[in-house]
Amino acid sequence: MKVLAGAIYVAVAVVLAAVAAWPIYRSLSFVVLVAAASLIGAGIAVLVRWRRWNGWAAAELVTAAVLLVGVPLAVPSRVGPPDQLLHGLGELIAGALFGWKDLLTVDLPVGSYRNLLVPALIVFLVGTASALLLAWRTDTLGVLAVAVGVGMSGFGLLFGRTEVSAPLTVGPLTLAAPVETAVGIGSLLAGVLWLAWRSRDERVRALRRATARSGVHVLRPAADARRAALGAGMVVVAAAAALAVPATAASGERVVLREATGPRVELSRAVSPLASYRALFADGEIDQVLYSVTGDAAPERVRLAVLDRYDGAVFRTDSSAAGAPFVRLASARDAGPGTPVDADVVIDALGASGEAGLAGLWMPSAGVVGSVTFEGARAAALADGFYVSDDLSAAVQTAGWTPGDTYRLQAAVPEAPALAEAAAPGGQGSLGGTGGEDAVAAPASLRTWVQTHTSGTGGAALEGLVTLLRDRGYLSHALTEPAEGAAWMSALGAYEFAPSASGHSLARIDAMFTALLEREADPRAAASDNYVAAVGDDEQFAVATALIARELGFPSRVVVGTRLTSDDPDAAVCAAGVCHAGDVSAWVEVRASTGDWIPVDVTPQHAQAPSRELTEQPDPTIGTAVRPNGVDEVQPPRPAQEDSAAPVERDEAVDLEWVWATLRISGIVLGVAIVVLGPFLLVVGAKALRRRGRRRAAAPAARIAGGWDEFLDAAADAGRTPPAAATRTEVAAALATPSSGALAVAADAAVFSAAGATDDEAAEFWRIVDAERAGFAPTGWRRLRAAVSLRSFVPASLVPAALRRTLRRRRSTSSRLTHTERGSRAASTSRRTA
Repeated sequence: MKVLAGAIYVAVAVVLAAVAAWPIYRSLSFVVLVAAASLIGAGIAVLVRWRRWNGWAAAELVTAAVLLVGVPLAVPSRVGPPDQLLHGLGELIAGALFGWKDLLTVDLPVGSYRNLLVPALIVFLVGTASALLLAWRTDTLGVLAVAVGVGMSGFGLLFGRTEVSAPLTVGPLTLAAPVETAVGIGSLLAGVLWLAWRSRDERVRALRRATARSGVHVLRPAADARRAALGAGMVVVAAAAALAVPATAASGERVVLREATGPRVELSRAVSPLASYRALFADGEIDQVLYSVTGDAAPERVRLAVLDRYDGAVFRTDSSAAGAPFVRLASARDAGPGTPVDADVVIDALGASGEAGLAGLWMPSAGVVGSVTFEGARAAALADGFYVSDDLSAAVQTAGWTPGDTYRLQAAVPEAPALAEAAAPGGQGSLGGTGGEDAVAAPASLRTWVQTHTSGTGGAALEGLVTLLRDRGYLSHALTEPAEGAAWMSALGAYEFAPSASGHSLARIDAMFTALLEREADPRAAASDNYVAAVGDDEQFAVATALIARELGFPSRVVVGTRLTSDDPDAAVCAAGVCHAGDVSAWVEVRASTGDWIPVDVTPQHAQAPSRELTEQPDPTIGTAVRPNGVDEVQPPRPAQEDSAAPVERDEAVDLEWVWATLRISGIVLGVAIVVLGPFLLVVGAKALRRRGRRRAAAPAARIAGGWDEFLDAAADAGRTPPAAATRTEVAAALATPSSGALAVAADAAVFSAAGATDDEAAEFWRIVDAERAGFAPTGWRRLRAAVSLRSFVPASLVPAALRRTLRRRRSTSSRLTHTERGSRAASTSRRTA
């Protein structure tokens, strides 16, 4: 009956674990794996129990089973000729080591993608075998089967998707996260019911043994009824709590392991493409071919980087836990509605350093990616380094680019409404809005300019402001004009140079709008119809437009990429699909109240140069007064005030984002190490303190008594629990170590002798104890197990019954041997006397 009950509990745990892990895979291969792995694990458990093998034999059988059936079950794509099976065996081992991390970086469901079924194979095969072997034990270790069952369900919950299942409404009751709640309640009820049955079964067996020995039949119906009522009450309370937790946490965001993975470190360390934008227009880089895009369904815009976080100095991609996650694509998927994209992308030319012209981790893409198929010798490495974010509609490649890297891109570009018809997510928009994305306040000059020129509301107001800003801006990619001109100036045709500083900090944006306000206040601007004053390129104008959009209540982000076609005469376009460094542009995307992201071009015009004329104002007439002669003491200004009075304009701020990301990752790793190793270190420290207190007792007799206790604790930690309620001599005989008898005699003499013990005797006693402790665990692994064992902290009354019976048998044997030895000595004495 015990075997059947344990098997039923484990079967229920397997089913619940499969339901919890189903959203991760959602494939027939997963169903086959769960069925086969569970049956194989159960067969191993039955064989180990039938043959009465130990845990090491079970571990060897489980390892052999994983290696034998792992390829067909967990890496089905490698089933074939021997060379394919050999590759599959390597992927199986790699999946057992690294598949857990890879599983967190692939978009769900993963299906049978590569070797991501290996973690499920380990969970269901090893988990089933371990749970059954524990459930069939008769000692207190059997309760650990519940921990294994809960851990199997935790695999699906922790490695699963970030969103929970859809709410279930039954009449007036709405149950949040019904699938996750059912798995949790099922695991709780199954564990509690099986533990209750196990406890009752052991109690009934104990009463039967007592009845058989004494002949007295014990009846405890009242106690059984109270115990059953208490257990039912605990189950009801626990189920109510399990139902209440999802309901109260429904408004919160679910946090799972996959949110802490992906290319976050790479993104935090990468230089913002907007910060390095101007370097693309240097004479040695502007004609550099980055990539080419060909195909009948090529996109209008090719996206490289999407930057959604602005800290007042640099616009970058949010790599924090709250940022949009980058995950892998397990296989082809439906990209959704929109204009289809089917194009081939080739990383073409070499840069000045001999590397690919396209540097960094950003990957050319478009819209919502449906599938990416890499080709060439680096296809496997590129597939490993490919991540995509649906929230940003962007992709990254952590493996880096080399000339000739090729892939086929299939995606869909969602249709975007007209900007003039869009409404801000908060309503019609207001001048005080920030878009809800950043806490960085726009410069006062920008706000003044927006308030002065805003006409209308919502998208119409934003479109008017952007058009006005582009008309009154002037394109410039450099601060100084080369003596022989620059390549980017020649590309613009009849162009008049105007200097502009790089950078897109708040100070740089403030300087732009201060110049606009000053020019608008100049009377000659209206006379000449020339209000052009803001000089810069897409770097500054994209940030300015993003801040203006947030002032009107539109969430905004900056996109760096290229255009293959465009109706805008000021926009750079890749000729024949070949994109050079000089073709890279930046534009802004704003989110409407419908949730759609609308692209907004920001490149300023270059036909009308800013006017260098200034209206001359007459000097003001200031009356003078004769002051009497005198000497006044003047305090010199403080150096700090002088320094602060002359603001220094910096083009770019020092980017320390990678430092904080590194510190955060290090803190997480340290915290995990503390959580994992902390309990073991706590046990080792507690034993060291206990040993130190015993060794340093005030009286020598107390030190010897403490040494005896340390000897017994060392034996218990090594798995040799001494018999309870026995004399020291009996304990020494049961343990049968080289010096146990001498220690028992010395301890009895120190405790019961009137003469007492000396310091030298106590020191010698502890020297022997230290030698005996080392002898209990001679090897490194056994010594480590003994060091972290908790047996010495457990009273002898709680030692498992089977172990107590074994020790009692050893004690009885020792007693019989001692009795026989005494009889032989008495007979010998009688013969000598005779």
